[in-house]
Amino acid sequence: MLSEATERLDRFLADQLGLSRTQAARLVGQKRVQVEGETARASRCLVRGEEVAVDLPEQDPPRAITPHDIPLDIVYEDEYLLVLDKPAGLVVHPAPGHWDDTIVNALAARGTSLGGGVEGRPGIVHRLDRDTSGLLIVARTDTAHRRLSAALAARRVRRRYAALSWGHFDSQRVTIEAPVGRHPVDRKRMTVRADGRTAHTTVQVIARWEVAELLRVDLRTGRTHQIRVHLAHAGHPVVGDPTYHGGGSRRISGAGRPLADQIERLTPRQALHAAELAFVHPMTKIPLRFRSEWPPDLGPALETLATSDRVAGQEALTYLGFFADDDG
Repeated sequence: MLSEATERLDRFLADQLGLSRTQAARLVGQKRVQVEGETARASRCLVRGEEVAVDLPEQDPPRAITPHDIPLDIVYEDEYLLVLDKPAGLVVHPAPGHWDDTIVNALAARGTSLGGGVEGRPGIVHRLDRDTSGLLIVARTDTAHRRLSAALAARRVRRRYAALSWGHFDSQRVTIEAPVGRHPVDRKRMTVRADGRTAHTTVQVIARWEVAELLRVDLRTGRTHQIRVHLAHAGHPVVGDPTYHGGGSRRISGAGRPLADQIERLTPRQALHAAELAFVHPMTKIPLRFRSEWPPDLGPALETLATSDRVAGQEALTYLGFFADDDG
């Protein structure tokens, strides 16, 4: 069964069982894998002809996708994929606490065929946090999902975000490269840590006011909470972020504090919006590009900042800066 004379045990298990390397290593760590009748380390190099026995844990039967009639803003759809504009507050796929009120449930209710993805997440190519709004790709066939996922991994999908952040960056364009991993204490949070996964974010300042900035953010990688964690790590957390806020408006002192407090009151959730998607269609090879305007629920905060400085504010309100630079 081995493709080479020797192969690492965890890689062999991942290939044969369709698991991730992490899942395979977990099976080995739980002593559920034996080689020639003996437990072995994940790093063991197998030799052709050796017998590998795996005691797979019992799994709960897959949970059925329950159709739920939730309105969706579909901005593009064909037989292979669709792009939708997700509102804040809507979860992408079923998970504990949200088994039947997600985008996947809504697509099931409209009879949309979905392809690829892991169990319980059919068609999902990438995700947005519940309280992040904006553009999302969903695959309708297995082939489309596989090709879109490969394009995403190869950084051939442009994902451009708009964000309001507290304070001021030192320069107009900043690159943040800091590995992101699970917080060692609070497992619901992510953090910058040396043993985390590589994460790369590019930030462009579009408009600057006394207490905050309007940013265009480009993702080169797609780690959980990456933008929110990176901006907080840089000392400029997303306005309205309940998890990585760094003190919110309280971080602003002096004469700007009243404006900061007002902006915080006007921001009902994290001020982060997936503003643009650009990619080559996985089947037709036609370049596609989609844009989504700044969402209405975050409009009052942006308008208040803009009117505090009409020169900087005019560019922000017309939303020009996000798409002027197309270097990707």
